[in-house]
Amino acid sequence: MLSDIQISRQTELRAIADIAVQMGLKPDEFRSYGVTRAKVDLQVLPRLAAQPKGKMVLVTAITPTPFGEGKTVTSIGLTQALHQLGKRVCACLRQPSMGPVFGIKGGAAGGGNAQIVPMEELNLHLTGDIHAVSAAHNLAAAAIDARLHHEQRLGAEEFTRQSGLIALNIDPQRVVWNRVMDHNDRALRNIRIGLGNNGPERQCSFDITAASELMAVLALSRDLADMRTRIGNLLLAFDEQGQAITAEQLGVAGAMAAILREAIEPTLMQTINGAPCLIHTGPFANIAHGNSSVIADEIALGLNEIVVTEGGFGSDMGFEKFCNIKARASGVTPDCVVLVATLKALKSHAGVTASEINYPNLAALQQGMSNLAWHIANVKQYGLPVVVAINRFPDDTADELEWLRTAAIEAGADAVELSQAFADGADGATDLAKAVITCLQQQVAFLPLYNPDEGLMQSLQQLARRGYGASEVELSTQAQQQLAQIEALGGNHLPICMAKTQMSISHDPRLKGAPSGFVLPIVGLKLNAGAGFVTAFAGNIMTMPGLGIKPGYLKLDIDDNGDIQGF
Repeated sequence: MLSDIQISRQTELRAIADIAVQMGLKPDEFRSYGVTRAKVDLQVLPRLAAQPKGKMVLVTAITPTPFGEGKTVTSIGLTQALHQLGKRVCACLRQPSMGPVFGIKGGAAGGGNAQIVPMEELNLHLTGDIHAVSAAHNLAAAAIDARLHHEQRLGAEEFTRQSGLIALNIDPQRVVWNRVMDHNDRALRNIRIGLGNNGPERQCSFDITAASELMAVLALSRDLADMRTRIGNLLLAFDEQGQAITAEQLGVAGAMAAILREAIEPTLMQTINGAPCLIHTGPFANIAHGNSSVIADEIALGLNEIVVTEGGFGSDMGFEKFCNIKARASGVTPDCVVLVATLKALKSHAGVTASEINYPNLAALQQGMSNLAWHIANVKQYGLPVVVAINRFPDDTADELEWLRTAAIEAGADAVELSQAFADGADGATDLAKAVITCLQQQVAFLPLYNPDEGLMQSLQQLARRGYGASEVELSTQAQQQLAQIEALGGNHLPICMAKTQMSISHDPRLKGAPSGFVLPIVGLKLNAGAGFVTAFAGNIMTMPGLGIKPGYLKLDIDDNGDIQGF
């Protein structure tokens, strides 16, 4: 079989303007970036407001393993199959971060014959949205330190006389706005800035751009005005009296919004068989909410019968955050859920090692089935129908596949279908597409997991018990203090964005399968007043990944023609 990039390059691409018109956009509602990408103008939103809305299919997965579950391949393959069946369909996917691209993942355009193309354009820069988020975020960081420097250099009275601005008296030890970059760089997790009389000196750190609250603002905003308001509400620091200082008070919110004026527009691309796909906002459902944007969904739902999107990692992560954060911001709830699983991954949950993972092992599969059963039950508690997609690998045996199909139905799945989209593209996902179409005919009574109006502590307890299977939540001393501060700042009734390991339903990556009865430790809480949620940190969670011993960038290069090699 050809490599992913070879398949991408031999695909006969349609002009992106043709894809846009096919989807129902008018010529003045998009701007082409060359022949393969286009920005969709937000002026389309008022026109679509009164349109009947399509159905939303949310693709999620079991708990991730090192063997890969193929969630993006399944999302794209399903989109291709629905397109081939004559449905008006659009995928809404997140833009890949260059951190994983150059780190371990190597790309996030799908794979095989289920890809967004051209894959190298999607994986590298695209139309620059993530860089725009980095620039706007770091402008706020620079503005904070510049204000600190000038106020301390001149004193409050002289600063006001020279600048005409009121001194903010920022407490340098209580700046809560870090810096960001779109690379994995563990050396920047803890740094000291202001050295050499460029101070004041203080501790700081970098997060990866996808973890920026500004990325969440971009994803959850409904239009430019909403984005501008949210940016103004960003909590940047506290003054010496303990009062909050926002981006609006610092005077930087308008400039940040200006930087993001085009980044708020989704980028239109296409699948291998010419189905439209809107790419917008960033990944990482372990440290962010991990979903595509509200605006991309709104545009796609207004123009199509079916929209396929995906939430990052397992159903305890991106799916949960779609349902409890994004759905509250957009009013859009899923109509059907596709839950991706593989024989390899389930055996991995039973402790089977990489050297043995490709061999038949029904006993291990039966033990690992507990993880899939948990995720099926998790989706069903939201009142949603679930189709299990078994992503088939060449070494999978018919007997084990049939056992898994039966077990998944017995666990509560509405349907179970094999997916071979990687090898066969749309043809390999046709049965899955037909099962999804059938599920979309069901009436859905969506049930969120918790009610934020009951307060943060109650929401944390509900999320821990119902969302992860914990017996209780335990807040550290620091988290208790932060909870009191968030309540005082008026954030007690916001939804929760849990930052936790993606490698287990629990907070402990060593706990595989379906752990229960554990205590969920919350070591910190952070108010994201612009995004409109509170981040809860379940254990020591890194918001800046590091590069591994053999990073993905070692494979990348350009040939004599300037074409990228190694994806």
